[in-house]
Amino acid sequence: MTREPTFVLAGPDGALVADGVHTAFSQIGDARAALASHSASIVVGALPFDTSRPAALIRPQSVRFSDSMPQWPHRELPAVTITELVPEAEAHRARIATALEQLRDSGNPLHKVVLARALQLSADGPLDARSVLDALATADAQATKYLVDLSAAGEGYSGTALVGASPELLVARRGDQVLCRPFAGSAPRLPDPGDDAASGAALADSAKNRHEHQLVVDALAAALDPLCTDLQIAPEPQLSKTAAVWHLYTPISGRLRERSTTALDLAVALHPTPAVGGSPTAPATALIEQLEGDRGFYAGAVGWCDRRGDGRWVVSIRCAQLSADRRSALAHSGGGIVAESDPDDELAETTTKFRTILSALGVSDD
Repeated sequence: MTREPTFVLAGPDGALVADGVHTAFSQIGDARAALASHSASIVVGALPFDTSRPAALIRPQSVRFSDSMPQWPHRELPAVTITELVPEAEAHRARIATALEQLRDSGNPLHKVVLARALQLSADGPLDARSVLDALATADAQATKYLVDLSAAGEGYSGTALVGASPELLVARRGDQVLCRPFAGSAPRLPDPGDDAASGAALADSAKNRHEHQLVVDALAAALDPLCTDLQIAPEPQLSKTAAVWHLYTPISGRLRERSTTALDLAVALHPTPAVGGSPTAPATALIEQLEGDRGFYAGAVGWCDRRGDGRWVVSIRCAQLSADRRSALAHSGGGIVAESDPDDELAETTTKFRTILSALGVSDD
C-alpha cells in the first residue's frame, strides 16, 4: 500500500486499520443514526475537543482487525524544526496566572482547568504519517498509536491528519462490559534509574497530583453512574509510565444498564473529562475557549464503534496535526491547573509531554 490509511488505532490489544471513505459524518448524531439503523457496520474517526464543532467520523470502505500494526515500507522522515511557540512561554505563564486567580477565588466554582500550548513545526519534505506511527510504536509499545484523516470535518481540515500515541483509554465497551482508565497527574521520566523511580514515587505521594487525579475519577464515576451498574473503582491511583512521562491512573469498570448504549454514546457522555478539560466542565471549558480558542482535535477522542455498540476510544493527546501537504504540523501539550499549581512547574510539564511526538518526528525539545 503506497498511500496512508484513512484510520489506524493500534495498541497492545491489537490494531484496527481502515481504508477509504464510504460516508463522512461531521455531525456525531448522524454517525449514531447510521450505527443504530445498521446502515454503517462500523464508524471510525475523531471527536473534537469541543463537540459542538464538526467531528471527523467516517464509515470506511474497508476495515481489518489484526494482532499488530501493519509493516509499512519504511520512509526516512525529513528534518523537522520548531518554528513558533503558540503562545510564547511568558504568555502561557500569564494564562496560568489568570486561571490561578479564578481557582483561588473562594467564590468561583472552578476546581481545575487544563491549559495547553502548541508548537508549530516545519519539515524539509513531506512527513509520512505511517513512519511517524512506526516511530511512536518503537518508543512505546504500550501506548495506543493512532492516525486519523480529518477531512470529514470539512473546511480547514481537508487532507489533514492527526497522528499520536495516547496513554489514556477514555472508554472501551464489549458486550455489556465497560472499561475506563482515566489519567491525571504526571511527572517526567529521568535517565538515571534511581532518579526515575524517585520521580514516580514522588508523583504517587503528591497531594497536588492526587487531588487533580481524584477530580477526574469523581467526574467519570458521576457520568457513568446513570449508564452502568456494578461500578468498580480502584481505591488508589496506580502508576503508569510512557517513554517520557509517569502518570497516575485509576481503572474503572462497570456493566451497562442498557445494551443500547454504544461505545460512541459512552465516549460522548464522558468527554471531555477533567483530565483534558477541567472541573466543573462548563466553567473550565469556557475558560479554555477564552484563553486558547479552538483546540481542534487535540484533547478530543479517537476511536471506533461498530453496529453492535462495541468499540474503543482513547483521548487524543501526545499528538500532532499534519498539514495537507505534510510539510508542517501543529503539536499540542497541556497540564492540569489546580489552586496549588506553580506556573513554572506547569510550563515544564508541557515541555515534558511534548517529548513523545517530538521524538517521533526527530525534533529536539531543547
